[in-house]
Amino acid sequence: MTNAPTASFGFRDVPEDQKEDLVREVFSSVAKRYDLMNDLMSGGIHRIWKDAMVEWLNPQPGWRVLDIAGGTGDIAFRIADMARARGGEAAITVCDINADMLGEGVRRAEAKGELAIEWICGDAEALPIPDASMDAYTIAFGIRNVTHIDRALAEAKRVLKPGGRFLCLEFSRVEAPGLDALYERFSMSVLPKLGELVAQDAESYRYLAESIRRFPPQAKFAKMIEKAGLSRVKVRNLTGGIAAMHSAWKI
Repeated sequence: MTNAPTASFGFRDVPEDQKEDLVREVFSSVAKRYDLMNDLMSGGIHRIWKDAMVEWLNPQPGWRVLDIAGGTGDIAFRIADMARARGGEAAITVCDINADMLGEGVRRAEAKGELAIEWICGDAEALPIPDASMDAYTIAFGIRNVTHIDRALAEAKRVLKPGGRFLCLEFSRVEAPGLDALYERFSMSVLPKLGELVAQDAESYRYLAESIRRFPPQAKFAKMIEKAGLSRVKVRNLTGGIAAMHSAWKI
């Protein structure tokens, strides 16, 4: 008799078929205060990281861009602005599995008058997107929450056109000496307390901190990207490795 497959949910291992619902509950709980909490958790540095991601992407007018797990629109708005700064529009689709997060993104888009972005509810492991249809695939702080990272990476390759760009921003393994212990104490002690104080939800932020610890370090994640069939993988650390960007291409 074999045991049922499991997936990590923070420091716990849960039945694989339960993780998606558990993650959905976390983000439904924090959706309305998600951006405020990002500012508090990072001291606003997440904005600099996201700017760096979109600058490295260098989106061009006419591109079709798929932003995964981008419910509140932070990456999509930056991509739209940069494409316009280069003289035209990019066709951007935001896909998130969580309807509450998408609702926040749509609300923000309406407030900004940003009406051209398409918002769809979908699973990163089974995208409702045609094969070879996207010039770029972006995902920021989302891939560690999927149940099967390998399936999400395979979907990224599938939807990209030949010559298309994959770019992921994610919390990673701190490599700066001394910063690792400091960051460990902050994330495991302060984040849940901030979550309780600001979002009335310590458990969701405990999960988020734990999920960072369970995510593969930079080199291992780079190997996973290569195994998915994407090429020319490059890694750039941000803030000593607290976050990292992984870039690759569909050749």
